[in-house]
This record gives sequence, structure tokens and C-alpha cells, in this order.
Amino acid sequence: MRICLVYDCLYPHTVGGLERYLRNVAERLAAEGHEVSYLTLRQWERGARPDAPPGTTVIAVGPRMALYGKGGERRVAPPLVFGAGVLAHLLRHGRRYDVIHTASFPYFSLLAAALVRPLHRFTLVVDWFELWSRAYWREYLGEAGGRIGWAVQKACLLIPQHAFCFARLTGRRLRDEGIHGGVTVLTGLWPGPLEPDGPAQAEPLVVFAGRHIPEKRAPAVVPAVALAARHIPGLRGRVLGDGPQRPAVLAAIEAHGAGSFVEAPGFVYRETVEADLSRALCLLLPSRREGYGLVVVEACSRGTPVVLVAGEDNAAVELVEDGVNGLIADSAAPEDLAAAIERVYAAGPGLRNSTAAWFAANADRLSLASSLDAVAATYRGASRARA
Repeated sequence: MRICLVYDCLYPHTVGGLERYLRNVAERLAAEGHEVSYLTLRQWERGARPDAPPGTTVIAVGPRMALYGKGGERRVAPPLVFGAGVLAHLLRHGRRYDVIHTASFPYFSLLAAALVRPLHRFTLVVDWFELWSRAYWREYLGEAGGRIGWAVQKACLLIPQHAFCFARLTGRRLRDEGIHGGVTVLTGLWPGPLEPDGPAQAEPLVVFAGRHIPEKRAPAVVPAVALAARHIPGLRGRVLGDGPQRPAVLAAIEAHGAGSFVEAPGFVYRETVEADLSRALCLLLPSRREGYGLVVVEACSRGTPVVLVAGEDNAAVELVEDGVNGLIADSAAPEDLAAAIERVYAAGPGLRNSTAAWFAANADRLSLASSLDAVAATYRGASRARA
């Protein structure tokens, strides 16, 4: 089959859960003998060659642009430019493809595919990593911008499609909002080994790993560790990653006098993240919004428990059984997070062992291979329907 993947980001030029997943999709499809193209914005230097998935043709349909504003929010111009580039490409070349597989966000590329679809008989498959509520749109873009964002998202739901999503929360929202097509919940994005690596002996170390954007609430780690350190001897914190809220993290370290026991080294290499997760007492991820939470699975694969925060937009809580492979705090308040850290410490090696056992019991379900099997089956069904 001739398959076109569409997303404005390409791993490893940008790093995130959805671009990692789509790169793995491209590699799997190419390995099975499909002809795979990947439409994206250019994220590499002009004249350089992109780091393309093996067997995949990467096509830049727009220039290199900053995707995020100073506050960590997505800028409006890049999605418009990307949507126009996708529209132009599909108008010229849409008949080449049997399947267009696009991320729902940033929406305008999906709208472009829908506009072209009557001209060409391709199957449309859409990844919905999240589905935002009307209230969240208003909070993210303000009253006027939020109404526009909500309307654009709603228009995308009305397009005939087969939807993939990565959490039961998103699946429910898609169905409740009346998506025009079937919904498949993919339960696995973990690309690593299916046997737990550990657990290693824990150090008194709390680790955060993620992009420093408002939704992930990285600054909340600092007062939580400072409070828990009153009861846990030698407790330290490591706030890994970078982003627009990094200055707030550094300010919190100074405000709480935590410079001697909380570090914020910024971006670190994959090997450092893996080593820190293996030796950590727990992963602390106080996000208010997560579409999946791959780092949760990564921590559990090493027998490291996870502390999350309950929230209506936090799908990562679907990956934690409270008291089995981690804890779910009621809020991101320092007292609630510190209490959860202290409970992990008090549980000792027993919680690490049950975390590793949880991962072993759920590894097949959590594996990327299981999701890729579902994607491939959808493609085969589309091919039979077109025959």
C-alpha cells in the first residue's frame, strides 16, 4: 500500500510522544513493504537531509518555523502554513496514496486532507492524542481564541475518518462529541523491552522528566521535595528537561533554599534519564494534562513507582494502580505531593517489587507492537474495502 503520514513534527528533530509513535509507525510500515511518505514542516537546516525513518520518504511542505510561543503555547501561524502545504501537496499528489494517516492536531492539515478527499479515493486515518474540553480551550487561548479553537476541533470531528487514540478518556470524549467514524483505543506506546529492568535499589531521589510547560507543572516539584525532605533523610530532587517554565523552576529552587538538594540540569541525554529513573525513589509527574504518559511506563519498566495528580484532563492516571505501581495525589499542592512521596518511601522495596510485577503483567498491552498491529489491521481492512 501507498501510505502518507502527516504531522508537522518529525522525531528526532523534535522530541515528543506523538512524533516518536509516528516514526515507529513509519518504520513498521516500511519494513512490511509498504511505500511510506511523511509530510512535515522542515525542522533541519536548509540544504541538510532530514533524519528520516528507514525506508520512508520525508517531504517538507513548509519552512522551518518556531512552533511554540514564549509561554509554551502552540503558535497559530505554523499550523496554518502546514495546512496550506499539505493541501497543495495532496491536490497535486493525493491520488498516489491509498491511506492518509494524519495527527488531528494541528487540525488544519486534517481539514486539508478532508478537502482533497472527494478528488481521490484514499482512506483517512486520524490520531487523536487528546481532545480538549471547551473550558480548556478558553483557558489556553482566551475567550475569543478558545471559541475558534473549539469550533475548528469540532469541524475535524465531523470529518468521516477512522480515529486512533491512546487513552480511554480520549475515546470517551471522541464518542461523546459525535466523531464521524470508528474509534480504536491503542493501549501501548512502549518501544522497549517487555521484561522489567530491575528494580534497582532506590536512592532518596525524586525525578521529574518532561518538557517545562505550564501543563506539566515542573515548578511544583521543588516545594514538594523540600517539604518531604523534612521527613526523608537525604532526599534530593532532579528536575530534568527544558522549556519556557525552566526560569520558574530555578526561581522555585532559590525561593525554597533548595539549591543544595534539588537540581535542574536542563536537557539531558536519554542515557541520563534512564539512569536517573532506575535509581529514583519515584518519578513525580504533577501534570494537569497528559494524552498518554509514556514516561510513566518507562519508570515502571525499571520498577520505579510513579506519583501523579488526579485531574479531568490527565489520562496518565489510567497507567497507575494506586498503591500497586505508584500513587495518585489529590492535587499538585506541596502538601499532597510531599505526602505521596513520603508514602512511597514508607512502602520501601515492596512497592518497587509490585511496580515491576505490574509492568511484567501489562507489558504486552503496553507495548508499541500491540498498537502497531492494530494500525496495520486497520490498513488491511481499508485495502479490502477499496478493492
